[in-house]
Amino acid sequence: MGLVYHTSNVIMKGELRLYGDWRVEGAENVPPTGPLLVVANHQSNIDPPLLAAALPRRIYFMAKRGLFSNPLSSLFLRSYGAFPLNRDGTDLAALQWSLRMLQQNAVLGVFPEGTRSPGAMRKAIPGVSMIALRSGAPILPVGITGSERLGPMWRVLLPTGKLRVRIGQPFSLPKPKGKLSREQLEATTTAIMERVAALLPESYRGVYALKGESPLSVGGGEVDRRVK
Repeated sequence: MGLVYHTSNVIMKGELRLYGDWRVEGAENVPPTGPLLVVANHQSNIDPPLLAAALPRRIYFMAKRGLFSNPLSSLFLRSYGAFPLNRDGTDLAALQWSLRMLQQNAVLGVFPEGTRSPGAMRKAIPGVSMIALRSGAPILPVGITGSERLGPMWRVLLPTGKLRVRIGQPFSLPKPKGKLSREQLEATTTAIMERVAALLPESYRGVYALKGESPLSVGGGEVDRRVK
């Protein structure tokens, strides 16, 4: 584990215990080894370090490219394990980096909404589906609540309030048949985000408010609830 990541994680856990009402549910669901794609809702700047503090394995993240414009912040983010992401369109470099990390059995943390969505989920960007389907990595859904009140970056240093991280069961997507269309990628993304929404209170679910109990399916096959 990198020194910057480890040190930041220790400090973050200490602050959460000191200032906040912080609880993690479902840590036993995290596979101890192998590639893992962690997918979570995104409400605040504190979500990445909060997620890192909650999981027992090191997580690598993608962060918006603008955060890397300052040399000092760029050095910190890269040392922490973050990779710059262009959120305006398809970022081939970020996709290749993601697939390479998963091939190395790393844990990749993704916030598919693309930007912060305080209080309620918004429609996710389909890039997460491309990573999931091309890598074949198990997906770990995570629901975060309480961080929407911690918007400004400086609140990472003062994480007050009731903060909850709920980790769901890992699952795998069915192997795609042929070339995926835009509609299939969007359907896959919806299936993934519904798993995240199921871990949240109803008021947080936004566009992914659950419509029923029918099986989630993508490309003609049901989502496999087991880690393969």
